[in-house]
Amino acid sequence: MTTIYVTDSEGEELEVEGQVGLPIMETLRDLDNGVLALCGGMCSCATCHCYIEEPWASSLLPREEDEIELLEDLESFREDQSRLTCQIDLTEDMDGIRLEIAPEE
Repeated sequence: MTTIYVTDSEGEELEVEGQVGLPIMETLRDLDNGVLALCGGMCSCATCHCYIEEPWASSLLPREEDEIELLEDLESFREDQSRLTCQIDLTEDMDGIRLEIAPEE
């Protein structure tokens, strides 16, 4: 298990355990005020949008084109921090990652 520090959609700061090898979305959608993840991780809805804090954001693999297209259409898009959590597989190296659930649109 890997620790994820989350600021949920209500602004509450949480420390949760995520399972290595699964998308971060899987952990966040189980939270009371986590992500909706309506498409179930198919990268087609942007309801798992979050902001990844530095230095974590710059250390992740780059976004694929389909993720970029969905994110750029959001009013809450942040160039350096916005990611879809369905597109980030949790690794042991991410222990301690910090993120904030983006507002629903």
